[in-house]
Amino acid sequence: MGIDELRGAVRGTVFLPGDEGFDQAARPWNVAVTQSVAAVVEVADADDIAGVVRYARRAGRTVVTQPTGHGATGDIEDTILVRTGKLDSIAVDPDRRLARVGSGAQWGRVQSAAAAHGLSGLAGSNPVVGVTGYTLGGGFGWLARAHGWAANAVRAVDLVDAAGEQTRVTADSDPELFWALRGGGGDFGIVTALEFDLVELPQLYGGRVSWPAEQTRAVFEMFTALTTDAPAELSVWLQRYQIPGAAPTVAIDFAYLGDPAEGRALTSILDTLPGRLADTRGAMTPDQIGTITAEPTDPSPSLSRGELLTDLGDAVVKTIIDAPVAPLLNIQIRGLGGALAHSGPDDGARGRVTEPYALYLLGLGLPHLIDDVTAGFATILDGLGPHITGAKPYTFLAPGESASAAFDAATLTRLRQIKRARDPHNVLRANFPVLE
Repeated sequence: MGIDELRGAVRGTVFLPGDEGFDQAARPWNVAVTQSVAAVVEVADADDIAGVVRYARRAGRTVVTQPTGHGATGDIEDTILVRTGKLDSIAVDPDRRLARVGSGAQWGRVQSAAAAHGLSGLAGSNPVVGVTGYTLGGGFGWLARAHGWAANAVRAVDLVDAAGEQTRVTADSDPELFWALRGGGGDFGIVTALEFDLVELPQLYGGRVSWPAEQTRAVFEMFTALTTDAPAELSVWLQRYQIPGAAPTVAIDFAYLGDPAEGRALTSILDTLPGRLADTRGAMTPDQIGTITAEPTDPSPSLSRGELLTDLGDAVVKTIIDAPVAPLLNIQIRGLGGALAHSGPDDGARGRVTEPYALYLLGLGLPHLIDDVTAGFATILDGLGPHITGAKPYTFLAPGESASAAFDAATLTRLRQIKRARDPHNVLRANFPVLE
């Protein structure tokens, strides 16, 4: 069965190698990743997705789905890449505090729709990240310490299964698959729409305060103080930056889910250190939460590494606080805890995280820098030694890593059993598949 037969299976646009627009259609958000796929299908609707899956089953091919490609790995050679960006509908039911979004929706637009009613989704830190991939992998951002993983808020999933059938999955209709979809990644079906709970967030206070790099140790001490016994409504991240051509800086980003006056009082320690370079603190609305970290919203080349930290002891300070940031761009530490540490067995495959901090390392993925950045990652990880556990959030996985790092042994076994039962021919493939 020729790959060109795909064109007759869908109403959307099919790009094959050599077609005008193919390279652009295959390129993920992280342009450092190359995707040598057999075809790209920009689907028009759920029926198109079903058509692609049925074609793939007959042709013995594999289907990978990427709304934006933020989690792309490049390890999808000769697959059919499905782009769901046109499935971007958003509906908010303020009375039920429920959102229904198409699989191509991005968090920024969802937050705008919810904020009009004083509500918020459990969004990430970047407004152009897709809701679906983020949520299927668990998803944790500024609201996670108070409300848990984004996956835990899911109430229903519309998807196309490995047989090409459209179905609606809930805790009642298919509890085993529902469990896997809430944090287990995208291996179990191609999502066409998600329904999830929204939370009330009529007041919000947050922003960024930054200082010259010479103040890094003092800022770290403030970060430690703020994250020790912080209320679940307060989330604090430490950021160290080395932007090419600019002086290195250090910053504290935070969000407080409540009255701005209370948030200001809780973070008043930030007023005690002089020499601030910038200060964006203020009252916010839920649709502004993506501005706190000011992350890039245009495609860019990057390399990343995520880990979970057991503590912030001397080895951590020596390795990621006192050492230079270069050759990396960014060293980030997120305070965890709160609801993330208390997920129950019925909350989905993501499960709880008991480590108190997450570490995220970022470097430019330009060809002449890759070796230096990779060596920089290795130096940091070697220095941290036993202070990193080897476990990591699914959404922190990087190219070359395995889904096995994101789950404990029992959870991984259960996910693999579900995958084999629901997709015995391995028609569907996540960016980080549970079967290796």
